Amino acid sequence: MQQIAGKLVKVMEECSNIRKNGINDFHHYKYATSADVLEKVNASLVRHKVATIVAPEITSSNDVINNKGNAEHLVTVKVNITLVDTESGESIVVTGFGSGQDGGDKAVMKAQTAAIKYAYMLSLAISTNDDPEADSRTDENVSSPLEQPLKRENANDTLLCSDCGVKVSIGVKNVSIKKYGKSLCMKCQKKSQAIA
Repeated sequence: MQQIAGKLVKVMEECSNIRKNGINDFHHYKYATSADVLEKVNASLVRHKVATIVAPEITSSNDVINNKGNAEHLVTVKVNITLVDTESGESIVVTGFGSGQDGGDKAVMKAQTAAIKYAYMLSLAISTNDDPEADSRTDENVSSPLEQPLKRENANDTLLCSDCGVKVSIGVKNVSIKKYGKSLCMKCQKKSQAIA
């Protein structure tokens, strides 16, 4: 493992920072695009003669109702990426999870893309030059829509984890929205803590 580890250290140096070039107009935030991450990581892996083999696995697939009342598919994918040093034959596996939601046939592709992107970002310690915990609105006690407690409109409303689609209580959803910016079940909150 010594040779591949040395090569991965070089890849980590070359890919230590990726700019946030993507813009989410709906939620008003910038993000590192999957294309930017994969382009930079792939170029470095190729330069150091490290091949990749991606093996995706669907861990959950559910039909959910979006905010507009339309049915969509919510899929969570786990990817195992085997990194192989083509010179020594040594290999290592990195794992990532991602979720995708879509009304058509793109949920799996969205989930795979997110899983691959975050597997590389976490495994190679790639920074986007921000700190998700540095939220001045929270620090200043200024309330944003995400920080408002959610109220159930009627008793038949279904509360779902946005990552895996399981039902959650209103209390779990409220705490999750405040801490992670989205509705997560306890299991997915633990995964988010482990990743952070």
